[in-house]
Amino acid sequence: MHTIAVLALDGVIGFDLTTPLEVFGRTRLPDGRMPYRVRVCAPAPEVDAGAFTLRAPWGLDMLAEADTIMVPGVADPTAPVPAEVVDALRRAAEAGTRIASICAGAFTLAAAGLLDGRRATTHWVAAGLLAARHPAVEVDPDVLYVDDGRLLTSAGAAAGLDLCLHMIRCDHGSAVAADAARLSVMALEREGGQAQFIVHEQPPATRGSLLEPVLRWMEENSGRDLTLDDIAAHAGMSTRTLNRRFREQTGTTPLQWLHRARIRQAQYLLETTTHPVDRIASQVGFGSPTAFRDRFRRVAGTSPGAYRRAFR
Repeated sequence: MHTIAVLALDGVIGFDLTTPLEVFGRTRLPDGRMPYRVRVCAPAPEVDAGAFTLRAPWGLDMLAEADTIMVPGVADPTAPVPAEVVDALRRAAEAGTRIASICAGAFTLAAAGLLDGRRATTHWVAAGLLAARHPAVEVDPDVLYVDDGRLLTSAGAAAGLDLCLHMIRCDHGSAVAADAARLSVMALEREGGQAQFIVHEQPPATRGSLLEPVLRWMEENSGRDLTLDDIAAHAGMSTRTLNRRFREQTGTTPLQWLHRARIRQAQYLLETTTHPVDRIASQVGFGSPTAFRDRFRRVAGTSPGAYRRAFR
């Protein structure tokens, strides 16, 4: 079983801390097994988390045993990082452990020198500060997360969910990741980067929202030739109202959401069947194999054939 150590430092941000606990801790394989065990560790038994005090069951020695280390942000990212934490992170990195930060957790990795010469991200509010304090780090303020092999960083708040889902998909494929995404009521992968949220912050669609039954119906019927009018009619709204609700609750348009649902289904078929790519394109609702390949590359960052070779 893959062990994930979540590092809790004084001032830890509760949202960042609980994101990997919930996402990885609730992930299940198709046969029902749990692929991850999650451990909270800290330099001391008690951690001051601001609104509450956290008792950490494990110490820093857990970092040496972990397969993955998650580093949440802290309220004051400029606070000194304890020397023993820096040493433990460096030893883990040298041993090849996968290390990922959420939000301002990138400052902790940068303080340990792990991000020097690498591309990384953090919450857009703190991106300038990270670049100023650590000029050897190539800070990208526009993306939701950066996967630089064994070191990963994510932007603020919900981007930690995006990063965790990305890691699950890399570990166990899109079907397992999609199931974890549904439990979190999240899209498996959001289009665009955090730059779109700097000006227009969009709340995610939540369970019980007006769009939930519409999204479920769209996913179940994604193989059909659905139009915007079809979706609006099923939702009982005008197309204008439907577009506005989608923007408010998903951050995208109905047709863009539908395309991504089709790509998620295509990923599952590429992983679990030997169907030709052109047949899968038709199965998931694309009238043209060329359009399918173009859309798949934009969403998944690779071709359907390369994806099948990597994840089947």
